Amino acid sequence: MVRLSFILFLTIALGACVTAPKPLQGTFPSSNPAEVATDGNVVRWGGRILDTQPGPDRTCIQVLAFVLDGRARPRPTDQSAGRFVACSHGFFDPAVFAPDRELTVVGTLGGTQMRRIGEFDYRLPVLEASTLYLWPERVPVVRYDPFWGPSWGPRWGPHWRGGWHGPW
Repeated sequence: MVRLSFILFLTIALGACVTAPKPLQGTFPSSNPAEVATDGNVVRWGGRILDTQPGPDRTCIQVLAFVLDGRARPRPTDQSAGRFVACSHGFFDPAVFAPDRELTVVGTLGGTQMRRIGEFDYRLPVLEASTLYLWPERVPVVRYDPFWGPSWGPRWGPHWRGGWHGPW
């Protein structure tokens, strides 16, 4: 019993120690692209990649922003925190930095850029990125209960008939 209690305590304690990856650690103001902050501020924003455009000496990535969780990973919801453009020196392959991948950026605000989204002119804040952290793709989890089965109810089989628990 003591061993089980210790294992449970250790699991809970380690789960509480979730931190951001080393390149994303630090203290940043709590702002988001929808509330464009002052130029020159260092911020940490993240979201889903919409578009990656390599240029001759730098690559700019348009991101749909979401609130970050405790590890600084974007937490996709139905509410976006706006959009932003992250630019960094060098070439970042659009096949790797592909649409719908999750990205967290640390950078300095450096003005805004007008982009057309549909028929709407949208002013996007631009980050001069010092860190681009591409998160591993999320793996879908399929839950299977060996007692009840993948989709069967409280009876044993898919067809339950008057007290007999079987497949027919």
